[in-house]
Amino acid sequence: MSDPAPDTTDLRAGAPIHDDLLALLPLVGVWRGTGAGVVPSSGEQFTYGQLVTFAHDGRPFLGYESRSWLTTPDGDVIRQAWRETGFWRPGRDEDAIEAVLASNTGQALVFAGTAGDQQWDLATTVAAHTSTADDVDAERRFYAVRGDELLYATELATPGAALAAHLNGRLVRQPAAQA
Repeated sequence: MSDPAPDTTDLRAGAPIHDDLLALLPLVGVWRGTGAGVVPSSGEQFTYGQLVTFAHDGRPFLGYESRSWLTTPDGDVIRQAWRETGFWRPGRDEDAIEAVLASNTGQALVFAGTAGDQQWDLATTVAAHTSTADDVDAERRFYAVRGDELLYATELATPGAALAAHLNGRLVRQPAAQA
């Protein structure tokens, strides 16, 4: 028995990308970089490194994985941090997109949004968590690809609070050989 074709982050290799993924096509790849964040409930600031992968296997979704680690302001690694995994999918309308993401800290978020001009705007439609996880009321994410950079900003709402600035990242597309 042979294995199916593996996921790929290289549009020139592996299964052809599904036609329904045109609005998500610029995200395909491996991205690495840094960011800064603030904990909305406390105002505590932090810096981090991050590796994000958007891969496909020929079906109409992108597999998504994000790994991050806390750093000193000089970039030295302090410890592993947030991880999440999930799927980005085309929505019902031409520019509609959706994402289903789960984190190592016990949150599961469903997002809906729009795509256009190599940017994506997503907001939660459902936010759930395990019994041991912190509650999140809502999250909003803005992504943009500019050249070989993936830029993003997020806002987070904790219980009873409005959306507040949370993360800002700048990631650089990694060559396929370094992925």
